[in-house]
This record gives sequence, C-alpha cells and structure tokens, in this order.
Amino acid sequence: MAAEEKLASLRRLLRSQGRVGVAYSGGLDSSLLLMVAVEELGQGAVGLMAVSPAFPARERQEAIRRAEGMGARLVLVPTDELGLEDYASNPDDRCYHCKSHIMRRLMSSAAAEGIVSLVDGINADDLHSHRHGLRAAQELGVRSPLAEVGLGKEEIRALARSLGLGSADRPHSACLASRIPYGERITEEKLGQVEMAEDLLRGLGAGQLRVRHHGQVARIEVLPADFPLVLAHREEIAARLRSLGFSHVCLDLEGFRSGSLERA
Repeated sequence: MAAEEKLASLRRLLRSQGRVGVAYSGGLDSSLLLMVAVEELGQGAVGLMAVSPAFPARERQEAIRRAEGMGARLVLVPTDELGLEDYASNPDDRCYHCKSHIMRRLMSSAAAEGIVSLVDGINADDLHSHRHGLRAAQELGVRSPLAEVGLGKEEIRALARSLGLGSADRPHSACLASRIPYGERITEEKLGQVEMAEDLLRGLGAGQLRVRHHGQVARIEVLPADFPLVLAHREEIAARLRSLGFSHVCLDLEGFRSGSLERA
C-alpha cells in the first residue's frame, strides 16, 4: 500500500475516534500525527506534552511553536520521573518505567479534558525493535495509529515534507537520560550538564550529536564531518564544559552513533 493510501487510512481511523489526546513530543512522528488529527478533528484533537527535566527546554519551545503553527491546542503536563527509584537508579529497563509514568500522567490529563482515547507516535518500524517504552504504552491501552496503518519512518518523513511539516528533516533526538550509562544514577544536575553542553555544540553549528556523561568525563559524539568544527572550537568547548563540572572533555573518534552506551 502506498504512503498516500496509508495516510487516508490514518485519517479515517482518527475520524472514527471522535476526540483524541495525542502524546506529543515535537518529534517527527508525533508531529505528523498531531497535524493530521487536528486536520480531521479540529478542537477534538488535543496535544499532550510531558514537561520533564529529561527533555531539553530548547526542544520543548520548538515543539510548542510547531503545535501553535498547526493550530493545535496543547496541554503541558508536568512529570516527575526523578521521583521514581526505578527510573532514577537507571536500570536497563529505565524507559519502561519512564514511559509508564508519563503515559499515566498524560491519560489523567486527557481524562480531565473528557477524552478517553490516547494515541502516540509509534510507527510501524518501531514494532520490529526492542522498546521498553512500547511495552509500557501497550499495557496501558495507548493506541499507535501510525503503526496500525503500516506507516514506517521514511514514509512518515516523505508525508511530512509533502504536507509542509517543518520537522520533516529534523534529526532524531532521545531524552537526556540516554546520555548517562545504565547503573549510573540520574539526577537533575547531570541532565542539566548534558543539556547545556549540547546547546553549546548546537550553537556552534554541530548537527547530530550527543554528549555522554561519564562522571567527570564528557564524551562528545558528533558526525565525522563535524570533527573540524569541534576541533576549531576545542578551547571554548573544553572551558565551557569544565565550567559545567566536567574535569575531562573527549571527542569520540568513532563519531555519533545512536545507542552507543548499549555496548556497555
């Protein structure tokens, strides 16, 4: 089935819901889902966005502006993952506990709006990977319309471009907790260090990147094409990261790769 046919199926599925709460992060998948939901349901579609120290303030503001541009009504929902020991202790199923907590908060906010159906941006490709967060959403009865109609990541990207969605070429971004190795306690201070370090690098022009938090060591991952940029600003970067509390600043010669901490 072509992507346009799947989009038509998505529209029909959303219309059949009458009213929906969309778990919205500002990423490509949830942005497309919210856009289509607003087009089909108008004010019957409400975006619900978690507000957490594990999600950068810069990305939150971008997501808010994107939702406003769609004409979507957006409800900001404070979360408290750091208050959960099963999250803060950073076990390898951290994402399960995080997603369970966030989805329960979003469901409560949806119920306050008189909405019983919560949908998320899981796509068809995600179903083939081992995702603790996916299991949590399924256990709570959260529907994944993009996956249900068979839309994969590249189809979603193509549809986003054709619909004029500004985030079509936005790099994938994981929560800040993913920069901290499993077993190392997650704190608001560590999350803040990572956020400010990554903001600095993005401000200098780096594209896809991560700053991994290894205690006193900050390990910078950027695309190899951005190595010259980092090296040209190495003194500025090192000084700024030391001011954030890191003793050593390293550039990873293997470059950016998603999930590099999984090796450990």
